[in-house]
Amino acid sequence: MSDNATAARRSAIYLLDQILGEGRLLSECLAAGALDRLAPEDRARAQRLTLETLRGLERADRLLDNHLNRTPSLTVHNALRLGAVELCHGEAAHGVVNSMVEIVARSRKHGRLKGLVNAVLRKVAAEGPGAWPKMRVPRLPDWLRDPLVMAWGAEAVAGMEQAHFAAAPLDLTVKPGADAPGQALPTGSMRVLDAGQVSALSGYNSGDWWVQDAAAAMPVRVLAPQAGERILDLCAAPGGKTLQLAAAGAEVTALDISEQRLERVRENLTRTSLEATVIAGDALEHQGQYDAILLDAPCSATGTIRRHPDLPFAKDGSEFGGLIELQTQMLAHAWSLLKPGGRLVYCTCSLLPDEGEVQVEEALDMYPDMSVDRDALSIDGVEPDWITKEGGLRLRPDYWPDRGGMDGFYIACLNKSA
Repeated sequence: MSDNATAARRSAIYLLDQILGEGRLLSECLAAGALDRLAPEDRARAQRLTLETLRGLERADRLLDNHLNRTPSLTVHNALRLGAVELCHGEAAHGVVNSMVEIVARSRKHGRLKGLVNAVLRKVAAEGPGAWPKMRVPRLPDWLRDPLVMAWGAEAVAGMEQAHFAAAPLDLTVKPGADAPGQALPTGSMRVLDAGQVSALSGYNSGDWWVQDAAAAMPVRVLAPQAGERILDLCAAPGGKTLQLAAAGAEVTALDISEQRLERVRENLTRTSLEATVIAGDALEHQGQYDAILLDAPCSATGTIRRHPDLPFAKDGSEFGGLIELQTQMLAHAWSLLKPGGRLVYCTCSLLPDEGEVQVEEALDMYPDMSVDRDALSIDGVEPDWITKEGGLRLRPDYWPDRGGMDGFYIACLNKSA
C-alpha cells in the first residue's frame, strides 16, 4: 500500500466532505489550496478519485446501503463511497480496504469505526464489481432533473445522464494552419480519447492548440470574427474564446471580474503567441464601442456536468433566479456597447431555457433595433434540429452519443440595425 495513494485518498475524502457537506464547488476547494501539499501526480489522482466518486455516488450508496444499518458520519460515509467506487472500478481490494481502514483509524473522531469500514468494504469487494454494471445510470437530483425533463423530455434527460456518467473526452481548438492530435469533429474541434497529461501532448508547448469543449468553441464560430474587427469578450476567463478571437486576427478586449482567473488567460495567450488586451473589471461598468461582442454570461453551468459532476451536489438551484436577472442586466449593458450594424453573440453553458431561449425571446421583444441572425448558424456540423424557434442554437450533452457527447450550451447571434 503506497503512502502516496493513501494521501490522495485522504484528500479526495476531504474534497467530498466539502462538496457534499458544505456545498462548495471542487473549483473553489482547489483555488483555496486544498491539494497544494500533494505532489502533482497525487493531486491528479485525488481529483480523479473525487470526480469518479461523484459520478458513481448513486450506485455506491445503493451497494453500501445493503451493509449499513444506519448512515455513518459524512467523513466515514465518504471513505466508504470512495472505497466502493475504486473496488467496482477494478482496484485491488487489499490496497483499497487497508488504505481506507488506515485513514479512518487515524481520525480521533472516527477511529472506532475502522472495523465497520473493514467489514463493509470487504463485502463490497466480493459483490460490487459484478453488481456495478447492472445498476441504472445515476440520475440527477430532483431539483435539477425535474425542470430538465419539463424542458427536454425524459428520454433526452436520460441521454444527458448517460453522457454525464461517461465523463468528457478532451477537446482541442487548433490555431489556423497548425496541427493537433485526435479525431476531427464535424464542427472543427479535435477530440482526444484517453488523453493523459495534457501538457505532454504534441503541440502543447509550441502553442498549436488549447483545451476547449467542442460546444464551447461554437459561440466564436457563430460570431465569425474578422481580422481587424474591434471585439469585446465579456466574462472572458478561462480564455478559450479569447484565443479563438485573437487567432482570427481580431483586436480583442478580454474582460473578466476575476484577476485570478485572468492569469490563466494571460498564460494561454503567451503559450499560443496570441495577443489580446486583458482587463480585470465589472462587465456592467465597462465602457467603449465595439464592432462585435461575445457575451458568455454567468449562469448555472448545468451544461458542464460531464466534466463537473460536483455541481448537482454542491448547488440546489436557489441562486438561479439571481443569475437570470444578472444575465438580463449584462445583455442590456452589452447591447449599449455595440456599434450600430454590429453583432452580439449571447451564450450560456446552461441547459435551462430561462438562461437561454427565454432570455433571447425577451430581449427581442425589448429592443426594437435587435434581430436574430439565423444565417450565422449555418456553419459546419450544426444539425437543423439544434436550431430553436426563436433562432438560437441549442446544444445538449446527449447529442453525439456515439462520439462522446458535448457540453450543454445555448448560443444566439443578435444583429443591431445600422
